[in-house]
Amino acid sequence: MQNKSLIYWVFQNIGQFLCPKKSFSLIFIGIKVSVYKENIMPDKMLKFVNVGMQMPTKRTGGARTKDFKEIYDAFIHEKAKEQSSRCSQCGVPFCQVHCPLHNNIPDWLKLTAEGRLQEAHELVHSTNNMPEICGSICPQDRLCEGNCVIERAGHGTVTIGSVEKYITDTAWEKGWIKPIKVLKEIDQSVGIIGAGPAGLACAEELRKSGYKITIYDRYDRPGGLLIYGIPNFKLEKFTVERRTNLLKESGIKFKQDFEVGKDISLDELRKKHDTILIATGVYKPREIDLPGSDLKNIFPAMEFLTASNRKGLGDRVKNFDNGTLNAEGKNTIIIGGGDTGMDCVRTAVRQNAKSVKCLYRRDRENMPGSAREVHNAEEEGVEFIWLSNPKKFIGTSQISSVLVERMKLGKTDSSGRKKPEPIPNSGFEMKADMVINALGFDPEDLPKLFNSPDLSISKLGTIKINLKTMETNLSGVFAAGDIVRGASLVVWAIRDGRDATISIRKYLEHKRSKSVKAA
Repeated sequence: MQNKSLIYWVFQNIGQFLCPKKSFSLIFIGIKVSVYKENIMPDKMLKFVNVGMQMPTKRTGGARTKDFKEIYDAFIHEKAKEQSSRCSQCGVPFCQVHCPLHNNIPDWLKLTAEGRLQEAHELVHSTNNMPEICGSICPQDRLCEGNCVIERAGHGTVTIGSVEKYITDTAWEKGWIKPIKVLKEIDQSVGIIGAGPAGLACAEELRKSGYKITIYDRYDRPGGLLIYGIPNFKLEKFTVERRTNLLKESGIKFKQDFEVGKDISLDELRKKHDTILIATGVYKPREIDLPGSDLKNIFPAMEFLTASNRKGLGDRVKNFDNGTLNAEGKNTIIIGGGDTGMDCVRTAVRQNAKSVKCLYRRDRENMPGSAREVHNAEEEGVEFIWLSNPKKFIGTSQISSVLVERMKLGKTDSSGRKKPEPIPNSGFEMKADMVINALGFDPEDLPKLFNSPDLSISKLGTIKINLKTMETNLSGVFAAGDIVRGASLVVWAIRDGRDATISIRKYLEHKRSKSVKAA
């Protein structure tokens, strides 16, 4: 007991000497020593011990399948503060480490808990060009929230994504988000091919530096996957339009319905601009090489999702209106267990499909999609057929059923997951009026598409770049996003777009300095 008292006295006095005006706690050999003066950690934080995890209110599965609206209500101010206060302010913030953008999550949670929302918004935007979009669609359960220390300790994660969305939505409402005001225009231009997240992020960062930016995109609306690939119940389209309109107001030019290779060659575009960024994404569906794959009513996921999203935007969509790409009244099977597959199953439910089944060759634990999305889909009536794989499509002119074989998990493969293996003589038939292929995406043949055969690509068809500079083999041509790394997350595309900005800026500065010396 005397030894314990001595330890207590030593640490108390050391603490008073090192930090005479602040309170702190030290744990040494199981003894908690506290110096009670001013608070070093405001009493607004570390509330996870007595405040439980709470997501924003979620509509019931039955109610939300009747429309395409967001499934969660927004946080009210007090709830956002309360949930932010649960953050443990870790010495090593694993949430930040596992965020591709390395957002300063503990800091803006603390600011939110203290009611300093404008400062929180400024901090959020310092590392992320689209925080409200990431807050809505990032698989937080695989990234920041899944690596939250208090989640691992069994207290339930801090609801980082919902707070991030709340901060940014509030910033829009309060008018804190303004168009970019360029102090000095630089007489150099950048052409960006692709108006998806990588291209938009790069455009915004370069515009802040004063460069002239033109974005070329083959679709009629900017946003790429954000507009046509992700359903409204995950990302409402006004959110994307609000962002792209802000960029237009910032002086960034958009050329829509414009195809490089058709309307202009890549070489011609290079002559028009000082540098080029290729950020086209990947849209080519992976083929299903099975007997009967040429039957009617077997569709790629993007074709199905684009038709639905266009309809939601008020467009006339012939193949939707005539029922071809509408799942209503149909036995619908989706093949694939990634996030795109989850978008498809949940869209089909909202289109009043007769039944919606998802085939996935591994089990739930080895599924690549967000576990939260799987749970949402199950609440909405989707049936998951785990450890199953299509073997044959059956029908005369159009699909009528799918022959499915059971799978088992073998040894771990290069992806770190157990390899699926077919079980002999395990086949069974499933009725199908519509099949959606959601097995992923591959790059298009860009050298051919752009009339630029010299553009180097990898064995996988992605663009080859210098990993340090993100420059392709063509001088002054850079590439970023999915067209480099393959189909991935929106947050990684934003990261790549921001990283490309650094190299492009250096290239342009070097080019400018050479021209000055020559003059």
